[in-house]
Amino acid sequence: MIRTLVVDDDFRVSHIHCDYVSRVRGYEVVGEAASVAEALAAAHDLRPDLLLLDGFLPDGSGLDVLRRLTGDAGGARPDAIMITADRDIASVRTAMKLGAVGYLVKPFGAADLAERLTSYRELQHRVDTLGETTDTEQADVDALFSAVRPPAVPRVPAKGHSAPTLALVQQALRAARGDLSAAEAAELTGVSRATAQRYLSYLVKEGMVRLVLRYGATGRPEHRYRIAS
Repeated sequence: MIRTLVVDDDFRVSHIHCDYVSRVRGYEVVGEAASVAEALAAAHDLRPDLLLLDGFLPDGSGLDVLRRLTGDAGGARPDAIMITADRDIASVRTAMKLGAVGYLVKPFGAADLAERLTSYRELQHRVDTLGETTDTEQADVDALFSAVRPPAVPRVPAKGHSAPTLALVQQALRAARGDLSAAEAAELTGVSRATAQRYLSYLVKEGMVRLVLRYGATGRPEHRYRIAS
């Protein structure tokens, strides 16, 4: 499980973000913090793997948390995804320089956060698979650097589809490292089976996903889906 600390000065927003995180497979919320001081103390005591870090805090900013944790010689700093209403490019650049692995601008929905969290989970899986002593090829390096970026999505029709949901379904297929049924995709993404089926069919039509027929002993073949190679 990826241990996650949610940092936001608005307790209502913090609870919503905790709920969003709890819906994503492989994640658990280990604590909440509402200030720079609380975030630093919780990061030290709870040792989370990931911070969901608000930009504006009553005693400073999320960037201050990153600066303090980066300069702390007491141990490895957790990764951080900035979750903030701060849209200015200077803040974005500073977050990048301080090592944030993502930057999500408020307001956003559960699907937007789930997309980033799924990508981060995929990054951790790739790192664990390679191992710390592995000599990587360029393809491995490219995959690691691209893992936390939102995946490319096809052109979205004017009606009937949303880009975040398309990205979420596509990322679930990538993370599966194999084929999925519509029911399995629905379970992984939190959408209904009918919605997953509709988005999978659209991705097949766009050539980004391949339909695989699995034949059993009797009855109609099962439709399964995998990322097109």
